[in-house]
This record gives sequence, C-alpha cells and structure tokens, in this order.
Amino acid sequence: MMENNLYDQKHRNQTKKGNVPAKRVNIVRLQMVKECSVLYKNRVIRSPEDGYELFKQFLGNVDREHFIVACLDTKNQPTALNVCHVGSLNSSIVHPREVMKPAILSNAAGILIGHNHPSGNPEPSQEDINVTKRLKEVGEIMGIDLLDHIILGDDSFTSLREKGHM
Repeated sequence: MMENNLYDQKHRNQTKKGNVPAKRVNIVRLQMVKECSVLYKNRVIRSPEDGYELFKQFLGNVDREHFIVACLDTKNQPTALNVCHVGSLNSSIVHPREVMKPAILSNAAGILIGHNHPSGNPEPSQEDINVTKRLKEVGEIMGIDLLDHIILGDDSFTSLREKGHM
C-alpha cells in the first residue's frame, strides 16, 4: 500500500509542475505466422506415443535442448507447433507465458509439451517435474488443458502423465 501512495504522490507532484510529457501508446495487432508445416499421419493425439512421434518428426536430431508446445483443437488434433525455448546441452529455462502464448494465439483447447534430452536419457529431472506442475496449474487457470509432457531421448521417451507427475 505504501508503494502506491509514493507513486501517487510522485505523479501528483509531476502533474502540478506541468512537466509530464504525453505518452505514445502503440496500437498493435497480434497474429501467428506460419513458417512451414509437417505432415502428421495420425491426425489425432490419442496417446503419449502419438505425441512422441509428432515431436520426434518435428525436432529431428537437434544438438541442444528444445522445449516445444503442440497446440491442440477440441478433438486433440495438432494445429500448431512452436519452439518456446532453445537451451544448452543440458538445460532449458521455460516460462509459462512463452508456452501459453502460441496456445492463446491459435485458440487451442489443449496443449502437449515436450523437450528433448540431448544426453539421450529421457528420465525427468526434478526441474522437469516442477515445470510440468506449474504449467498444469497455469493451464487450469486459463482453461487450456495440459495433456502431457513428453521427454524425448535416443529412440525412447518418457511421459510425465504416465509417470504420475501430472
């Protein structure tokens, strides 16, 4: 409460002195831009295996950790894929706003998130589990279901839903 009073007092003082310049406010338009596309033969995400196949097709053999989000319609059909963050060899810092941004812009009913472990070992770290729980909570608040978090390794994967972390 004290901060608001200090801000209000500073603002009143500037206004009294008449030295408050006009503030230019940008008028913006938000849109998604399609960079390219992939063909997904399964059409619908019905299982963690389906999500793994889509992510594996999209990522290929990248050498750093990539955190991705698949936006899904009400029938769990993928409508958009987005790389939210590219990390280092063994880490990726993920913020909920970066994950939810493509979901909101594509009017997603749900999302499937995933990332690769360049080490080849798809076992989740404690940070992976914590990020998943946080994103699930954010999704519940926003009305966007988080279906699963898939961790890709060398020709294998781990589903955090199947592991009981969601």
